[in-house]
Order: sequence, then structure tokens, then C-alpha cells
Amino acid sequence: MSTEKQRVHSGVSRLDLLLGGLFIGDNVVWHDDAGSLAPVFSLNFLLACHLQKKPIIYVSFDRSPKNLLDKLGHLAEYQDLTILDCFTNGKGNGSAIFLKFYEGLEAELPCRILKVEDPRNPQEFMDLLYGVHAGFEGDVRFIFESITGMTELWGSEERFLHFYSHSCPRLYDLNTIAYWVLEKNAHSQRFRAQINQIAQVAIELTIKRGTTSLMILKAENRSPEEFHKPHVYWTKDLTITFEDESRVPGRLDLGLRLKEFRLKRGLSQTDLAKLVGVTPSTISQVEGNLIYPSLPALMKMGEVLAVDLTSFFEERQEGKERLVFTATDGVEVKLAGMPEDAVFARLLYPVDFEVKAKPYLIEITPKESLPGHFFFHKGEEIGYVLSGKLQVQVGQAVYNLKTGDVIYLTSEVPGQWRNPGPNVARLLWIKVK
Repeated sequence: MSTEKQRVHSGVSRLDLLLGGLFIGDNVVWHDDAGSLAPVFSLNFLLACHLQKKPIIYVSFDRSPKNLLDKLGHLAEYQDLTILDCFTNGKGNGSAIFLKFYEGLEAELPCRILKVEDPRNPQEFMDLLYGVHAGFEGDVRFIFESITGMTELWGSEERFLHFYSHSCPRLYDLNTIAYWVLEKNAHSQRFRAQINQIAQVAIELTIKRGTTSLMILKAENRSPEEFHKPHVYWTKDLTITFEDESRVPGRLDLGLRLKEFRLKRGLSQTDLAKLVGVTPSTISQVEGNLIYPSLPALMKMGEVLAVDLTSFFEERQEGKERLVFTATDGVEVKLAGMPEDAVFARLLYPVDFEVKAKPYLIEITPKESLPGHFFFHKGEEIGYVLSGKLQVQVGQAVYNLKTGDVIYLTSEVPGQWRNPGPNVARLLWIKVK
């Protein structure tokens, strides 16, 4: 059995791609420049937990239960959602107007809400937090809505840091994922640096002249190629769209095409740099359209990525000009976070060809287990077992597949694949847009 941490979806596909995914054990700190940018990422994370049927504990210091339920909307209907109300007896000072919420309404609530009796006492809060966690099985997810609110109620950054420095390692060992949100400008630089040092992941959200951007400050055990780069995005309701996902079709963008081809092959910038014979910084600058590669380097990139040189400059082909692809058109791809000796993947069409359904051949070595799913993908996926036997874990259920079986995924994310048989298991896997 592999000891690698399991990858899970954040609920935002582009964030998964930039970050390399979330791992069980991650404490994720969100530095919110405006105090209003992080909630949409937290709500997408909550939705992902709901779809994955994972229990989640939502800690609220700044919002009354009524206000929070209004904010969550239909997401509050998740039965495995537990809200720890630290507001009513905290900043709400036990006021009758907030206590009235609890009068005879418990049976009508869509989720479980627990009123913390003394949220000003960090130790009492910690005891309740882990007491609630002990009532769940498997990996549990957390959202701490406001580090800033906790710090204000507890009276100092030092008191929070004492709690945080004990809680993060504990949450890591308990196989959880926790989101921690803070208002960047409400805290000292020293405080933020100490928070980042302890966390596994730190992300900064900023807004300047009406433009919002995301920057990864830290992500342990991930490739640093996307670190400290601003990624512009915008939101509508729960939908988050990044700028490089919405380029104008046909626009000449060498850097974007190179990045698309590289990611289809599953290569990091460092991987591609080694194969081409340049530095990772060169690949990064080409993809960012800061420099143009030399012709020999560009030709080598095309050779490594198995694409024609003109593909870097032409508009995407939509699948109408070719009807047949041969075995030589396919290319081997790397599956991020997967042990290379346990699984082999091949894209069954050229990486410079755009199709709505992406077919892959997946082969899993006998007696091997994979710590998660093959891809980060928000759409539908269909798998057909060509040969061999497979076990797949989805939520708490384990399914046994044999030759000829079909598996269809919509929002589900397999937590593990395993080949229990003596022979290689082969899958035809199709990702549908």
C-alpha cells in the first residue's frame, strides 16, 4: 500500500491545476486582500466536499448562524455539515436577538449547528472542535472562516498562534484538509510569515483597480513553477474563471499553446526543460510570453511534445479535418502524483488536436495501488475495462470491475485504484468536456 497522501479536488479545476491539487493533511491559508475574496473559494471547497460525501466542520466567528445560512444557501442543506457557532456567545455577546435563533428551530435546520458556550477560551474551543471531529469517520474537512475574527476575540495574535501551532500538526496527523481565511491587511507581516511557515499551502488573493488575482505563496511537495505568479480571475456566483481559460480563439499565443501541449503530456516545466536542453526559467518565460525561443529550441519542443511546428501558431483544429488516427499519433503522458512504475497512460490522439472527448489508454501494473484518481477534471468521465480486474474506491464504497465493465463518473472522485490481479489491467478512459 502506498504511503503517498491522497489528492482531492478543491472544487476549482484551474486551482487544482495551478496548485497540483490538494492533499489529505493540507492546511491551506488564504490571505484575503479585501476580506471578501476568499468566500467563493471556500464555498466551492464546501461543494466539493458535499459531492465527495465528506463531512465538513465550518467554524464561524464573524457571522451569526442566520447570516451564515443565508450566505451558504443550498449548500447548507448538506447533512454532514456541522457549523460551530462561535459568534453568538462571542462577538454577539449572548444577545437575545441572536439566542432567539435557537428557540425551537433545531429540528428545522438543514445541517447541524452547535453553539460554542465560551468561544473566548481557546482551550475550551479546541476541546469542542476535536470532540466534534472524533464523531466522524475517515477524512474530515474544515473551514475556519476567519483567523482575523478569532484573533480579535482572543485578544492577541500570540494567543491565536499558540492555538494554530498546535492545531495544524494535529489536523495534519488526523488526515484532514483545513481552509484558514485571514484578512491580510488586518495582521502584521511577522504574523502572516509565521502562519505561512506552519501551513502546507499559502495563497494570496488581491484586488487592484477592480482586477482580482490569485498567487500561490507556498505549496509543500509541489512543483514551484506556478509560485509567486499572479493569475487573474473573476467570479460570477460560484463560478470562478481564470484569464488564461478565456483567451480569444485563434489569437496567436505561443506561450499558451506551449503550456497546453506540455500539460496534455503531463510534463512539468522542469521535465520539459530537461528534455529540450534549456533551463526551467526559459520554459517559464516562453509560456509567459516574456521571451521567444530560438528556432532550434522551438523545433526541439515540437519533437519532444510530438507536435508539428506549425501547431504552435495555428488555430485549434476542431476534429473535422481528420477521421482516423494511427497508433503512432498517440503520445505517452505523465499522471501527476502517481508512481510511474505502477501506471502507464497514453493519449490516443495528437496533443495539438482539439476534441471534445479525450480518449486515453490506462494500464495499471499487477498488485499496484494508485493513491487517487488519474486526472483533475470537472466534467464527465467514462472508463471501459479492456482486460484484467480493477478495484476502485469512491467515497466509502469499493467497486470491483472486470473485463467489459463500464464506469461512469460525473462529480465523483475516486480515492484509490487498485489492480488485485496477476496481469496488467487495461482501461479505455474518456474525459468528456
